[in-house]
Amino acid sequence: MRRSRAFIPTSKEAPSDAQLASHIFLSRAGFVTQTAAGLYNYLPLAKRVIKKIENVVNEEMEKVGAQEVELSFVTPADLWAESGRIEKFGKELLRFRDRKDNMFVLGPTHEEMMVDLVRNRVNSYKNLPLNLYQIKTKFRDEARPRFGLMRGREFIMKDGYSFHASTEDLDREFDAMEVAYKKILTRLGLDYRVVEADSGAIGGSGSKELMVIADSGEDTIAICSSCEYGANIEAAVRASRKETPEAPQAGFNKFQTLDVKSIDDLAEFFKVDPYYTVKCVAKKLIYEDETEIVLFFLRGSDDLQEVKAVNATDALDIEDVSEEELKALGLVPGFIGPLDQDKAKHVIDSELKNAANMIVGANELHYHYVGADLSVISEVAYFADIAEVNEGDSCPHCEGKLSFTKGIEVGHIFKLGTTYSEALKAEYLDENGKAQPFVMGTYGMGISRLVASVIEQHHDDNGCIWTKETAPYMVNIMISNIKDETQVAVAEELYKNLQEQGVEVMLDDRKERFGFKMKDAELIGFPYTVIIGKELANGNVQIFDRRTTEKTPVAVDEIFNRVMALV
Repeated sequence: MRRSRAFIPTSKEAPSDAQLASHIFLSRAGFVTQTAAGLYNYLPLAKRVIKKIENVVNEEMEKVGAQEVELSFVTPADLWAESGRIEKFGKELLRFRDRKDNMFVLGPTHEEMMVDLVRNRVNSYKNLPLNLYQIKTKFRDEARPRFGLMRGREFIMKDGYSFHASTEDLDREFDAMEVAYKKILTRLGLDYRVVEADSGAIGGSGSKELMVIADSGEDTIAICSSCEYGANIEAAVRASRKETPEAPQAGFNKFQTLDVKSIDDLAEFFKVDPYYTVKCVAKKLIYEDETEIVLFFLRGSDDLQEVKAVNATDALDIEDVSEEELKALGLVPGFIGPLDQDKAKHVIDSELKNAANMIVGANELHYHYVGADLSVISEVAYFADIAEVNEGDSCPHCEGKLSFTKGIEVGHIFKLGTTYSEALKAEYLDENGKAQPFVMGTYGMGISRLVASVIEQHHDDNGCIWTKETAPYMVNIMISNIKDETQVAVAEELYKNLQEQGVEVMLDDRKERFGFKMKDAELIGFPYTVIIGKELANGNVQIFDRRTTEKTPVAVDEIFNRVMALV
């Protein structure tokens, strides 16, 4: 492609709301333009990157026997009602009616559609397993679209679905897809981690996320210092503590604690480690038809993990509750304890089951109990894992310690089981001729998010640094002085020879200053730029390596072979 004919509208200015490097540089370098909140146009450079990523995905999916289909973007709302998700998905699900007053949705994900495609068309266990996928535009009506392609309302996604006759075969396919997804990210040149995750609105179990490691990532992930364990903070677990602080020695008694409301104040007041205190976190849980105030209890040294809290109560969402609402229930904010379970629903962290020597609220203004033994409520209380892991906690699989890092979720795989096949009555006949619901898995990967993820991990102050598998063009030939006939002739010959060898090459033949062209080349991020300039008089040109920013002189009669060796 000749730059003089290419549609690459570069700019010195970034969008006013751009915070992430990918949003800034993809906009400035002419890859994308914003058309509305969370909606983007993909320009020629971006389309080339997207197609490259899609090709890698298609190649790896073919290796594991997955077959590509394409489902309608517009989905009948009846299917979502059948699965029970039309309300659970919330306002992110964009609904509309056609001229005949039929309700439809814009597909944010396609579990229902894929099940509908397969049901009544695959009738026997002999036709299983089956793995179908698509690469498709999706739409989620995000409340706060931001960060460019990272969190848009419209996005490109690879979503795959497998159908099986047994959980054992699903486990095999799940492992095979995890390996395939790892190969995709490795080929794209990304540093990533596979982590255990929460299933969210998709449902099912056996959920894993593929996280690209980046400081700009929205997700916090806990990783082990010794083994491959990793988990999104929403799902991370830890081993039991082998060493605990010295326990306070006191018989069960009620103490006056004037104006002592916080855990830090409580621990200081009794001169104990917060590990032996119990904090109460009151929240309002939102269900389909009602709301409920729930009291969550955990050690004072821990914090509530809200996703775990939602999962423990089967709620749709969680929000804060006011002191006035607590007082209306007869509760005393700052002094709420787990021993009185009459006024509100209690959920107690699993690590507190049978805990002894604890200091808890007495459910009375200015009073706490000391020496509390929670075994007295072990038979009546509801226990669940609701605590967020801390840095330095022990790995659940080895002797290593957990630390936190940031990640960008680019893939998510689930073991759905029969969640959707049962709801949609999608069945096959087993070896005994008995109808059975399909056992399912689902495998998603964000294609447009991968475009941004590459730049989040590979950029500098001057712009994009594309990996070899994702670069829109591998080589950029820059004519320093377009009026110099010798420079033009050398550039044209190199351009022609590289094209004949199938190298993706851009010829910058614009009548612009050298400095302007060079800044453009760095901004766009071509892996290699061949600079044909004044040194040509001495028989040399230069190769600029975008990753190292080094300029290497090369004899003009060697430049073709040197470039071919690089690409």
